Amino acid sequence: MPNTSKSCPALTDGLSSPLGPSGGRAFHGSGNGAASPLRQRILELADQLEGQGHGELLEGILGHLVAIRHATHEQSDWAFLHGALADIRDGLNVFCPHRDRRKVGVVGSARVPPQSAVYQQAVHLSRQLAAAGFEVMTGAGGGVMEAANRGAGPGKSYGLNIQLPFEFAPNPYIDPQGKLVAFRYFFTRKHFLVRESDALVAMPGGVGTLDELFEALTLIQTAKTAPIPVVLLAPAGDDYWQRWKRYMVKSVEERGMVSAADAQIYDQVDSVEAAVGVIRRFYRIFHHCHFLGEERLRLLLHGTPTAEQLKVMNHMFSDLLLGGTIEPFAHKGDQGVVPGLQFHFDHRCMGRLYGLIRHLNHLPLSGGPHLEHPEQRQ
Repeated sequence: MPNTSKSCPALTDGLSSPLGPSGGRAFHGSGNGAASPLRQRILELADQLEGQGHGELLEGILGHLVAIRHATHEQSDWAFLHGALADIRDGLNVFCPHRDRRKVGVVGSARVPPQSAVYQQAVHLSRQLAAAGFEVMTGAGGGVMEAANRGAGPGKSYGLNIQLPFEFAPNPYIDPQGKLVAFRYFFTRKHFLVRESDALVAMPGGVGTLDELFEALTLIQTAKTAPIPVVLLAPAGDDYWQRWKRYMVKSVEERGMVSAADAQIYDQVDSVEAAVGVIRRFYRIFHHCHFLGEERLRLLLHGTPTAEQLKVMNHMFSDLLLGGTIEPFAHKGDQGVVPGLQFHFDHRCMGRLYGLIRHLNHLPLSGGPHLEHPEQRQ
């Protein structure tokens, strides 16, 4: 499979303020040809960027900064940009070295006490995930977040903390030196939660929990992020998610505001074993996918479907195609030749795409040791 374990180079603050020593002043020299301290520092930083690759993207980023410079002189705007980029830097520093192992984001209330059934289930969940080889990522707070980090242990736990005036320190079950990020903004925090998660488990919680769940569902439904398993988990006898699903059907689905097929994006279960099973099965045959131009989608797999299996898939899932058929292809990457499927995908059919992935994962294919290690990204 494609190698995703290569780490990113360390990222540092660079300029100590949004625009360096001159704050919001313009990027120009003194007028007599001599370089100002700010111009000299920018040239030094540009030299550090050379040779890193991605030249067109780097040029585009610098062009965006110049455009922003023309759009605003407000210190608050530049402080916002500085904070957002610092969040991205800190997130990449933590996650880039650890992308060879799949991570499960666990969200839920910060207010559940240790003696509650929800807290205990979160401990059990993350303990089983860690035993299966997965790592666990939370918001680093108390309640469900503390329980999940506690069950996985510091060696397999990540924390995405948020700086709030009333927030307590992160829970003690995360290594603060290499696996904790303190975000300034919720939007960058949620971005990393979805971007770095290979699965999401939502447990009972309040507004923040539902916000994180709906963020993931929105990004998946609109094809802004690749499909991942989304699991709604609560202890047996707790009807939290049943009530949520009734609301989604009665107030949203029956009004035609979402497709009934979108319910295939998530699974609702009441046991840790079922939750872990959903996540493991999702990556049994399916490995990951790429959204390409011209509405094309490629699914990379751990096994190769037969011609007859492909014929059945084209019959069952013709509704998610914009045209043509589902066809096999071979991807040549760092890990050798990887089998896959490609087709012209109707992005309005994400729920049906989950149906195709489930169908693939139930095929009796032989994919060697990869089928036994769904926790590995490469």
